[in-house]
Amino acid sequence: MSDEKNANLLDRRTFFLGTAGAMALGTTACGGGSGGSSFSPIGGAAAQQTPAAVAGVDSPATPETPAAEPAALEPAVRKIVHPGLLVTEEDLQRIRDKLAAKAEPWVGGLNMMLKTNNTNLDAKPRPLAVVIRGVEGENYGQMIGDMVRALHLALRWKISNDESYAKKAVEFLNAWSSTLTELGGNSNVFLASGLYGNQWANAAELMRTYPGWAKEDVARFQAMLLNVFYPKAHDFLVNHNGTEIRKVTHYWANWDLANICAIYAIGVFCDRPDLVAEASNYYRSGRGCGASANNVYHVHPGYLGQWQESHRDQGHSTLGISLAGMLCQMAWNQGEDLFGYWNNRLLAGAEYVAKTNLADANGNALYTMPFAPYNGVHGSGTAAAGTNSLRPNWDLIYSHYVSRKGLSAPWTQAMLDKIRPERVDGGDQPGIGTLLYARDPVPAAPPSGLSAFLNDGKVQLSWWGTAGASQYLVQRADSPNGPFTTLAPVTEPRTYTDDPGQGTWYYRIDAVTDAGEMTGADTLRVAVPGELWLHLPLDGDANDASGRGLHAQLKGGTSWGEGRNGGRAVQLDGRSGHVQLPDGAVSALGDFTIAVWVYWDTASVIARVFDFGSNDVAYMILILRDGNKQMRFSASRNQFYKEESVAGGETPTGRWVHLAVTLSGTVGTLYMDGAQVATADGIWINPFQLGNTTRTWLGRSQYGGDPYFKGRMQDFRIYSGAKDAAFIADLAR
Repeated sequence: MSDEKNANLLDRRTFFLGTAGAMALGTTACGGGSGGSSFSPIGGAAAQQTPAAVAGVDSPATPETPAAEPAALEPAVRKIVHPGLLVTEEDLQRIRDKLAAKAEPWVGGLNMMLKTNNTNLDAKPRPLAVVIRGVEGENYGQMIGDMVRALHLALRWKISNDESYAKKAVEFLNAWSSTLTELGGNSNVFLASGLYGNQWANAAELMRTYPGWAKEDVARFQAMLLNVFYPKAHDFLVNHNGTEIRKVTHYWANWDLANICAIYAIGVFCDRPDLVAEASNYYRSGRGCGASANNVYHVHPGYLGQWQESHRDQGHSTLGISLAGMLCQMAWNQGEDLFGYWNNRLLAGAEYVAKTNLADANGNALYTMPFAPYNGVHGSGTAAAGTNSLRPNWDLIYSHYVSRKGLSAPWTQAMLDKIRPERVDGGDQPGIGTLLYARDPVPAAPPSGLSAFLNDGKVQLSWWGTAGASQYLVQRADSPNGPFTTLAPVTEPRTYTDDPGQGTWYYRIDAVTDAGEMTGADTLRVAVPGELWLHLPLDGDANDASGRGLHAQLKGGTSWGEGRNGGRAVQLDGRSGHVQLPDGAVSALGDFTIAVWVYWDTASVIARVFDFGSNDVAYMILILRDGNKQMRFSASRNQFYKEESVAGGETPTGRWVHLAVTLSGTVGTLYMDGAQVATADGIWINPFQLGNTTRTWLGRSQYGGDPYFKGRMQDFRIYSGAKDAAFIADLAR
C-alpha cells in the first residue's frame, strides 16, 4: 500500500430506507427471509425507523463549528465472545472437519498458507522498540514479517492441535509485547496503527485459549495494543492528522477503515466494549471517508455501490473492501450485523469494485462502469481508474452474502473464480480467505431488499438477487393483493425502469431457479407521478398533515408570528430557532418537490431554508442567498467541494415569498413566487443517496458557524416526484 503522497443501533434492514412514493408490505429482508403481511402507510423501512415526534419548544442551543455529531449509537455487543475476531471456534471446527475430509477448496486454502513457510518452527522473532513507517529509516517490514508469522502459527496450532506451533506463536507475541514501545514516522504512522494493530490483535485473539500463554504475558500484550496502537488509531479518527474540522475527507477510505478495524479488534481482545462501540459507531455514523455512508459514495441502479477510491486506483479500492469486510466479519462474530447495515451496503461496494476489476487475458477491463462524479480535496474523478487488481479479499464477502445468506453476488463470484484459493496478502491484511471463510451454502433466499422510487418521472427498481437464479421476473399490479403481471425477465444488473403511467402501482420481483419460481420477499407501492409525502402547515404546531405521522419539533428560539392571510406562522429568531424533521423523513425519495412560504426578516448570506443530512459531509440544502446573491439548491456527498447546484433569483426580504425546488433525475429546478428562475443538470445526489438523515432541519445549517434563518415559515411541503410548473404556480397563489 502506498503512502499518503500516493495517497441507537440501526435496524439491519435499513439501506435505502424505503422508497420514494413506495410503501412496503411486510419487511425488507437483507439476506433473504419471507415477507410479512403488515401494511405501513408511511413507506417501507424508512417509515419503520421514524417515530412520530411531539411538537414543542426546546431551550436555545449555542451554535458550534462544525455542528455537533449526533449522540453515539449504542452497538449490539453486550458481552464479548472469545475467540471472536476473524474466526470463531465454530469456524475453526469447520476448517478442521473439511481438512480431515480432504475437501476442496479448504485443502487448497491451507496449502496457500503453508507455502509461505511462515510456520517454520526454527524462525526467531526480531522485535523492535520503535517501528517507523513513511520516512528514512523505516523498518515496519520487519514487524510485518513477525506479525504474519504469529498469525499463521496461531492458526496452524488451532487447526492441527500441535502445541509446538502454539509455543512458537507465544514466543513471537511475547517478544514484541516486551520490546515495542512506539510507532513513528510521518502521516503513515496512522496506517501502521491501523493495519498492524488489527492483525496483531487477531493473532493474539487466537491464542487466548492456549493455557501455556501466561496471564501476565496476555496482560502485557493487551497493554502494548492499548498503549502503542490504540492511541494513534483513536487520534486519527478524532483528528485525521489535523484535517478533521474542514477537510476530514482529505484521507481516503482505507485510512479510516484500517484504524476502525484496529480499534474493534483491540477492543475485543482487551475486553473493552467501549472500544468496540467506538469502532462500530464510527463505521455507522462517522464523518470520515471510511464510514459506511461515505466509502460507498453513490449507489447506481442494480445496487452497484461506487467506492470512494474507485477513481484513484484499484489497489486501494480492493484494500478498502478487504478492510470493511474484516470489520464486518469481526462484528458478526460478536453478534453485530454490520454486513447487513443499510441494506447490505458493503455488498453494493464489493460488487462495484469486483466488476471494475474483471479483466480479460490481456488485463483489459471487461466492463465500463457507471460513475457519478466525485469532487473532493484531491480533485475531481470522472471514471473508475484501472482494473485487474487481484487482492485476495473476495472469499470473505462471498461466504457471508452467498453461502451464509443465500443472496447472489455475481461479480464477487467472478473475481473469486479467478483467484481461488486465496493467497497470503502482502501485509495490509491476512488474505488466505478460502481457508478461513469458505463454507457450504445455505438454501437460496428469495429476492429481497427491493427499492422502488421515481427517477426522471419513471419507476426505478433495484433488488438483491437469489443465489443460483437464472433470471428475475419484474411484476406489477394495481392492487397489493394482485394479480401481478410480469413486465419483463431480467438477468444482470438487477434493475428495471418502468413507465406505467399515472396511478398507484405495486411491484414484486420473483426469481427463476432450477427448483422453480421463488416469490420475492417485498411488495412495494409507488404513486405516479408522485404524491404528498410530508406537509407541515406550521400554523400553530409542527405536526404533519399528510397522514404519514412525520411530525416535526420546534427547537431553540421559536415562537408563533403572523401568517399569510391571517392565522399563524412559525417564527425563527435567527440565533438558535429551527424546525427538526424526523430522522429519515426524506430518505425514501428519488425525484422530489419541496415548497414553502417564507418571510425573511434580514438577509444573511448562506442562511438555510432547509438542510437535510447527518453531518457536514453529506447533505442537501436550499440557501436563500449565496455569495452571488442568488437562491441556490446544492447537494454534496463530500463536504463543500464542488457542490452539485442550481442557482438563480434573488430572495427578497420583508414580504412573503413562495420558494420551491424540484429534482427530476439529475435536473434541478428552482421557482420563486410560482415562476421558474433557474434549472441545471448534473445533480446526482438525491435524498435516497443520503440514507437515514439524522439532522433534517428547516432554518439551520449543518455547519455551526453559518447563520440561522431569521423570519417566518409556513406551509412546508414535500412531494415524491418532480411537480410541473403549473402545479408549482398553483401552490404559490
